[in-house]
Amino acid sequence: MRVYFRYALKETFSNLWRNRMMTIAAILCVAVSLALVGSALLLKQSAAQASVLWQQGTRVTVWMEPTASTTEINGVRTQLADLPIVKSCDYFTQTQDYNEAKKLLPPNEWAVLTVSAMPSSFRCIPTVPSDAFLVQNTFTGQPGIYQVTTPGSQIREMNKVIRILQIVFLALAAVLLLSASVLILNTIRMAIFSRRREVSVMKLVGATNWFIRIPYISEGFVQGLLGSLVAIVAVTALHTWYPLPNEFHLDTAALIGTNIVVLVVGIVIGSVGSAIAIRRFLDV
Repeated sequence: MRVYFRYALKETFSNLWRNRMMTIAAILCVAVSLALVGSALLLKQSAAQASVLWQQGTRVTVWMEPTASTTEINGVRTQLADLPIVKSCDYFTQTQDYNEAKKLLPPNEWAVLTVSAMPSSFRCIPTVPSDAFLVQNTFTGQPGIYQVTTPGSQIREMNKVIRILQIVFLALAAVLLLSASVLILNTIRMAIFSRRREVSVMKLVGATNWFIRIPYISEGFVQGLLGSLVAIVAVTALHTWYPLPNEFHLDTAALIGTNIVVLVVGIVIGSVGSAIAIRRFLDV
């Protein structure tokens, strides 16, 4: 067993060195593709986390008409207080909304506003984020109400953009993974072709199929492993050094999980690619 292991190890690294340029190309291709896969996974997790945080802070704003009467304002206040799907509400007077507009709008825009032209508003947090649209439908069109707004459309648009980016990243990564597999396959094929006479002699003296196959499968395994390790370094560097808003920033556990996926995929790509090369191009 020890002799067999020593032989497999020696042949593996001998083949890697003999075809070192193809080996380096395969490793780099695996590394780039897996780095994209890891980045796409991190992006997906970041988007999911940010979406949850945004939804937790979902706020429904009921804007009253500037000319709304005290009776209409009190009626809306009572309805909101009695609504079980509303967790809490804060009332902002016309003066408070005017002062807030001064902070948010450029001077040439808020200068034309007056306190009397500003709507008052109720800023409410629903008990469940998905209830924001139910609150919006309940109060839209009631007397004295100008409009009811929620950030739902902005969240949906941002999630749509993130999903498109994920698809692009994953598609590009899939193409590169296929390219890496083909490179590994060709590397193994060249190694087999250059040693076809030696393989024939091994068969004649009684070497089994797996005795011949193992060094080549190990070669693909090493290529996939090294490529995935390079990709893990790149993904970790991206996670550590690229600044992201707090809601997008993932913890270490998410990074470790992503790196494990990258490592497993790299090993599978290398091993499967070499196994296919042997099965198709080595007549044993």
